[in-house]
Amino acid sequence: MLAGRRQIFVRLMECNLDCRYCDTDFEKSDVGRLESQPGSGTFLDLPQPLSQQKITAIFDDWCSRLPGAHHSVSFTGGEPLLHADILAGWFPEIRKTLPIHLETNGTMHSALRLVKQQVDFISMDMKLPSTAGCTQQLWELHALFLREAYGSNVSVKVVVGELTTDSEIGQVCDVISSVDRTLPLFLQPLSLPDGTVGLSAAHILHLQELASSRLSDVRVIPQMHKLLGAL
Repeated sequence: MLAGRRQIFVRLMECNLDCRYCDTDFEKSDVGRLESQPGSGTFLDLPQPLSQQKITAIFDDWCSRLPGAHHSVSFTGGEPLLHADILAGWFPEIRKTLPIHLETNGTMHSALRLVKQQVDFISMDMKLPSTAGCTQQLWELHALFLREAYGSNVSVKVVVGELTTDSEIGQVCDVISSVDRTLPLFLQPLSLPDGTVGLSAAHILHLQELASSRLSDVRVIPQMHKLLGAL
């Protein structure tokens, strides 16, 4: 939903899923990385965990150096809701500087309840067996999560590939339309390790046509940072 807007990204460790296409090292570590300057692509190593005061100071510093450049702070992972109890304490203070954007795999509805009043935007993934390769079916968890998120500024994203089926897109539409068919759905073409897109234009347009017959706002947006070569 915020594609094209500049954000500060906070990437948290650990995840409750193991998606086949994941390009992120989310293993627990005693060392975290901090970009030395906004947008520089060079990093400093910092001992973890970082305190809320340290993180807030970084945000304030970046916003003072680049006033007006950053739209929001995006908390991602891994799966950030694994740390919902900590984030519930952080978000009110951070939100004084910038709005909060939460990027989540959409499986932890109870954890969302702890933080959703302090979140301005929610980007919820739905994991398709054809691309994520998860061993468990997640449709029921996704439905529970979307119902919990409804009323917030929530959108849904699915990563689609050449093996994504009409049936999978139908199940995505079932979950969304059971809550509100006007919620935005973003189809994100699978990015291959070499940076190319993992499906044909004809197939992605076909999947968009299917979803658009049932939902009112279906968009195709690639991974912007992959195209830009950022991070």
